[in-house]
Amino acid sequence: MAVTFIGVRHHSPACARLVRDTIARLRPAYVLVEGPADVNGRLDELLLGHRPPIAVYSFYRDGDRVHSSWTPFCDYSPEWAALNAGRAAGAELRFIDLPAWHPAFAERGNRYADAERRYADATERLCREFAVDNTDVLWDHLFEIDGADLHERLGAYFDLVRGEAEPGHDDSARESYMAAWVRAARADAGDRPVVVVTGGFHKPALEALARTGGTEWPAVPAPGEGATGGSFLVPYSFRRLDAFTGYQSGMPSPEYYQRLWEDGPDGAAAALTETVVTRLRERRQVVSTADLIAARTLTEGLTRLRGHRSPARTDLLDGLVSALVGEDLDQRLPWTSRGPLAPGAHPAVTEMVAALSGSRVGRLHPATPAPPLVHDAAAELERLGLAAGGRITLKLTTARGLERSRALHRLRVLRIPGAERESGPATGADPVLEEVWHLDTSDRGGARLAALIEAGAYGPTLGDAAAAALDERTAGAGGDMERLAESLFDAALCGCAGQSGRIAASLAAGVAGASDLGALGRALDVVLGLWRHDHVLGTARSPLFGTVIEECTERILWLAEGIRGGPEPADRARLRALAAARDALLHTAGTLRVDRDAALGVARRVAAAPDAPPDLRGAAFGLGRALGDTADPARAVRGAAGPPVFGDWLAGLFALARQEVLDPGGTVLAVLDELVGALTDEDFLVALPALRQAFEFFPPRERETIAERLLARRGLRGSARGLLRAPRDPLVIAEAHALEERVDRALEAAGLTGGRP
Repeated sequence: MAVTFIGVRHHSPACARLVRDTIARLRPAYVLVEGPADVNGRLDELLLGHRPPIAVYSFYRDGDRVHSSWTPFCDYSPEWAALNAGRAAGAELRFIDLPAWHPAFAERGNRYADAERRYADATERLCREFAVDNTDVLWDHLFEIDGADLHERLGAYFDLVRGEAEPGHDDSARESYMAAWVRAARADAGDRPVVVVTGGFHKPALEALARTGGTEWPAVPAPGEGATGGSFLVPYSFRRLDAFTGYQSGMPSPEYYQRLWEDGPDGAAAALTETVVTRLRERRQVVSTADLIAARTLTEGLTRLRGHRSPARTDLLDGLVSALVGEDLDQRLPWTSRGPLAPGAHPAVTEMVAALSGSRVGRLHPATPAPPLVHDAAAELERLGLAAGGRITLKLTTARGLERSRALHRLRVLRIPGAERESGPATGADPVLEEVWHLDTSDRGGARLAALIEAGAYGPTLGDAAAAALDERTAGAGGDMERLAESLFDAALCGCAGQSGRIAASLAAGVAGASDLGALGRALDVVLGLWRHDHVLGTARSPLFGTVIEECTERILWLAEGIRGGPEPADRARLRALAAARDALLHTAGTLRVDRDAALGVARRVAAAPDAPPDLRGAAFGLGRALGDTADPARAVRGAAGPPVFGDWLAGLFALARQEVLDPGGTVLAVLDELVGALTDEDFLVALPALRQAFEFFPPRERETIAERLLARRGLRGSARGLLRAPRDPLVIAEAHALEERVDRALEAAGLTGGRP
């Protein structure tokens, strides 16, 4: 019996109707559908009675590659229609595409990414011929509104799209595999028909490949040795499905096409016009009854002008814009192209896109099997008294508090919605020993369950999954010291000691080639804190961590000595790096191999280098003071007193040795007071922005101490806090003084100052 090939566009209501009606008419022996063949043993699970949209989530992990992908279905997906119509007709159902872990899907996060977008020459010519903006508008114009002779017109369209184009290697592998399923089903069906539903781009190739070749059922490829892979059902949402939020395939505006599937084009246009107007009114946008009548009238006029029997999606949207937006728009209308909605879009346009996108979230049948992680996470939260959620305060100094903290951090690392930390330690050296979390376990939108199912790819328990996720992050970080440091601290917070060793080894391997001073500083700060304190990780004085500290410190000092440049704003990242090196030199002396004498030599040379940036010179001077140098700080401050560089030099000093200002017996504060007081208004205006940034290194209490001492120096009585709270922005005041001075000079030059008191 002949095989009926139906080429479709993914998530097309017109194609879904064609597939449903064809299967109901032919009642075939087999219905073969483009989809992951590894799920064939679980098709009963797929057809339990879920509420779409749902998706098959597939994952793969080995030593070199981590890959995730989705195969989404909504009510109007042709593949979903084929499965349900095939089951109703008593057909054998099979997915016939390669599993998602096959190399053919290595670069694809969505199985149903439209192939015609990768071979766009033909569709671009058709768009020009029909004078439409893009393939979405073209598709609606050709197929969604007029269903007459749909099978023949689809065949002609996909033949043209495929044309003479050479398929990519991934398409060739997939088409050869799918054709083997077609040949085997045809041989097994005898005189009964077979229906094949695939993306239209593949249809011409499959028709040719299915004519000759073997008729054995093809084997389903398994993950290679040492690799893991699998698939689970997850709830999906219209937001994730929509092209306007970045989805790779299919139709934009899923709520519109859902209405089109259920009510036809006239019903969809009427219902969504009402929805757009309601949304605008709820957001206090004025929409009158006359505006609503105008929108419907304009939509009907555009429908007739464009030769449509009923309103298409862009007829509706263009009619709404014409009626509801009275001013010129700064951006192109989003439906004239594909991609996320750009920031700054007109409010009415934003509401139109949102209304047509919809907010539907799928729901899995209660009997759907879930990966072990879903059950383990629920059991862990129950065991630790966290299942009720809410605002939770944890003491990290108690065993139970630390255990609860680790469970919540594992959820965070796995990106499970609902677990948000409000406060807690930011580094291993942070004295904060308490965390505050907000935990929402309600999962009203289904996103939490979907994320847990997807995270199940990493392992069966929260601990195993978090460890695997951290492994993946480490591999993806490469030589990025800052990302590695963040992963190391997360490993500490999650209680994943094994990962901490591997990440530290990656850090140690990357230090020698690292050139980003800020990233090195962040890494050193994290590792040093973890080496010194064991209240989170429990691996203080780790030899491997010690090696990272030694090498990071040496590398930071070496890089700092090589930096040259003229006046420029203070670079806080490199100042933090030098501060981390200072802490390493002070806190590991006598335990690790850190050379304080060599570091002091670097500090002296950089501090005296006239071609080093001012903030670096100030930081080097502060580093020297912290290491015991006895150079006169007052003399150094005077040497850096030029208005263009004064504040930046001080920023470096304060970042490394702010105690120089706070020392009651020191002279730095007196010199600063003298120098700032001697500045002209113009020089003060030049120096003020950098000076303000420099003093931000002092916490509020220390700034108040400085203010108290300044008042005492001048013999004044008053509130130090009041001194810190100027009635106006100091920069505005300084600019006003400078403006007044310029006005006075201009008046004097023009001889207009006579008679002034």
